[in-house]
Parts: sequence; structure tokens; C-alpha cells
Amino acid sequence: MRLLSFAPGRVFILALLAACAFASPLAAQAKRPTETAAGYRATANKLIDGALADTTGFTRLAELVDTHGNRLAGSASLEQAIDWLEAQLRKDGFDNVHTEPVMVPHWVRGAESAELIEPRRTPLRMLGLGGSVGTPALGITAPVVVITSFDELNKRAAEVKGKIVLFDVPFTNYGATVQYRALGPSAAAKVGAVAMLLRSVGPFSIASPHTGGLRYDTSVVKIPAAAITVEDAGMLHRLQARGLPVTVKLVMNAQMLEDAPSRNVIADFVGRERPNEVVVLGGHIDSWDVGQGAMDDGGGVVAAWEVLRLMKRLGIKPRRTIRLVAWTNEENGLRGGIGYAKAHANEIAQHALAIESDGGVFKPIGFRVGASAAAYKVIREIGPLLDRIGAGTMMPEEGSPDADITPLVDGGVPGLGLDVGESKYFWYHHTDGDTMNKLTSKEFTLCVATMAVAAYVAAELPELLAHGKPEKGVVRKGTAR
Repeated sequence: MRLLSFAPGRVFILALLAACAFASPLAAQAKRPTETAAGYRATANKLIDGALADTTGFTRLAELVDTHGNRLAGSASLEQAIDWLEAQLRKDGFDNVHTEPVMVPHWVRGAESAELIEPRRTPLRMLGLGGSVGTPALGITAPVVVITSFDELNKRAAEVKGKIVLFDVPFTNYGATVQYRALGPSAAAKVGAVAMLLRSVGPFSIASPHTGGLRYDTSVVKIPAAAITVEDAGMLHRLQARGLPVTVKLVMNAQMLEDAPSRNVIADFVGRERPNEVVVLGGHIDSWDVGQGAMDDGGGVVAAWEVLRLMKRLGIKPRRTIRLVAWTNEENGLRGGIGYAKAHANEIAQHALAIESDGGVFKPIGFRVGASAAAYKVIREIGPLLDRIGAGTMMPEEGSPDADITPLVDGGVPGLGLDVGESKYFWYHHTDGDTMNKLTSKEFTLCVATMAVAAYVAAELPELLAHGKPEKGVVRKGTAR
């Protein structure tokens, strides 16, 4: 969804650039004449021009996803991709390149299928939900009860025992609709269902099931859960509405293994004056076990990598260190983000800003901001530096704007989540359609430019951005991943 621009900071900084006598937060923090907003604009334009002129990062993203494919936590492909990224960062000559160990969940999908048995036999396109238990070896064959809300489930509880519940819930926004994926299996189990099917969580479908994680309630039995396509969910709903018997056979060989070792990847571009103060930016290197993980979130990782390479190539060395973090296990555990915060707990006060890209590297419109009121007043003035590429929106949110940086934001570090409007992201999210051809080099480089400007300003300010609880703003229900 596209967000409206915040005007106050823009008006303020435009007045400053016109030599108005009033001081903006950026200017107020500046201690030298060259550190006014006008001075930041010159470097911002250089970063934008440099980013848009170089397609190396887009080529590297294709190499990552074509060579290693999807990268679920615990898989060999994830660890091989981590090895590749670490090696490439070393070749680029960055500082302090290393990995930090993290134990991650290891869920294996196994063979799976769903088939409509009555009123006719036909395969149903499906993906088991991440973390689901499997079915018995011969599967589960049972009548289906189609439900459209948790309220309806409770009202029809007597009909559900011994049956498969299908939640056919139309997509409104991701945060609201995804609750049926996360909580639906246990809600259905509480009223006696033997399995759960879910209309895939997305606004658009070409017979494409969407996977994603679930969250079992430990007080009730765990039942198998899978997503089916929007098209198949609609068909089953119509069959039931006609009074026809609807029976499905579900077979899932999913299993949860012991936690497996993985790693976050770290690389620094060390600051010229305050190397121990850090701007973190990155994305998550893992993905679900479908598609290529190009959009979610190989693109975010490589775009952040390109920010470091861009500054190195242009000879722009800001006051503070800019650190790339490729977090592991965002998709089904958040162990990478949690692990990074724990490993650097003694350094949180020296983190100037945390930036994450995890919404697809489509055309950016700005950032979602989780920051203290004092920090937000400064951050919003970055917007005018990005207006020339249409990426100047700085929308405050309550809490963290993205998943991996949540432990940092909860610790008071200002956080930015790259905002691409998400118009196409949920079309391909967690599907076989998350492939390289959904992205364009032009939009990717715009993402690089947007993150580079924000990272540079935060790294160059004379004083750290103020830590503290995020400014109250818009609570957007559609940003959860």
C-alpha cells in the first residue's frame, strides 16, 4: 500500500536550503559549516548518481539465486550461499569480514500432496506450512468444512470434529489475513479438526500456493496444515455452498529435526573518525524452500552489500562505520536477528541506526521509521535528499519496521525499513514465483541509492541519533513478513 508523504520536515529543510535563518535538526547537530543539509545533499546526489550508473549488484543477485536457489534454514543451500557471500565480501576488500554462529530450526518439507476425493477426483495445488507436523503415512482423508473467520469457526465448532477445516479468508492486508496462517491450525485443533487447509495469503494468484510459518499452541494437539491456492479454495467453497459433499485427502511427510548450525555474515566499511559507532544495514540471506528467494530476501542482502561497495568505489568514507549484516533464519525463527543483538549487546548504545530491506527490491518510496521522537525529527529530513528519485517518504510506525532489526529497535536503536509500497511483493511472497525475473535492474539500483543516502547521513552526523522508544505513528497491519 502506498503511503502519504510527511510534509513538515520537507518544508523545513527546503527553507534551510534557501538560506533561511531557522536551523533544522540536521543543521543543529552540525558543528562545521560543511555539515549543513546542503552539504549532505551534494554527497547524496553523488551516491544516487553512482548507484544508478552501476548494475554490478543486480548481476551478483542473479548469481546468488541462480547458483544456490532457495535457502531454508538448516539446508545445505543456505550454508553454501553464506560461504559464497563471505568469500565475495573478502574479495571486495571490506573490513572485519566474518560470520557469527547461530543455531536455527531445521524443518524439512518432504513429499506432500492434496487431492479432492468428492465430489470428483482432482489434485489440489498445495504447500505445507513451515513447521507443520506430518500426516500419518497413508495421509488423512476427511470431509472439509469451509470457514471464513475465527468467529465462524467458534459458531460452527460442533460441525468440525473429525474434519478438515479450510479457512477461505479473502486477503485484506497481510497483517490481518496472515493470522489465519499463524493461528489457524491450533484454533481448528481446539474444536476437533484433524487438519487445516488455508487459502493462500496473497492478493493475487495464478494457481500459486503460498507457504509461510505457523505457530502452534502447545496446549492443544498439533495437526497438519497446508496452504492451497486461491483458485482451489474458491472452488471448494462453492462446492460446499451447493450442498455437495467435499472430501480431501492430505499427505504430508513434514518433520522437524534438531536445530542446525548457521551463521550471520558481517562486513564493515570502517568509519574515518568513530569506527566503534555503527550503522547496520542488511537483509536476510535465508528464504523459504520454494522459488529462488530473489525478492525475499536475496535482493535486500545484495542491495545492502552494494551500499558498502558504492561508498568504497566513490571514496566516500563517513564518520562512522557502516556494517552489512546478512541475517540468517528470518523466515522461520528470527534466530539471526536475535543472535546478532545478543552477540553485540555491549555495543547497542554505539549503534547509530539499523536499516533493513525485506519487502522486495521494487521501486522504493522511502522508509518506515521506528525511532524516538528526537531521532525521527532528524530522520525525516533525509526525505528531501531522496525526493529526486521519489523515495522521500518517512513514515513513523509504532515499534520496529522490519523483523531482523526488531531486537535492536527494542533496545532503543532507531530503525528504518525500506518501503517499496508492497504492491507486487505479496503476489510472489513465499511462492515458487519468487524468482529473478520479477525484479528489474532499475528498481534494484533505486533501492541501493535510497539505502545509501540514509546510511550515509546517519553515519556522518556529528552526534548519534537519539535512542529511545519509537515515536508513535501509523500502526500498519500489513508489514509483518
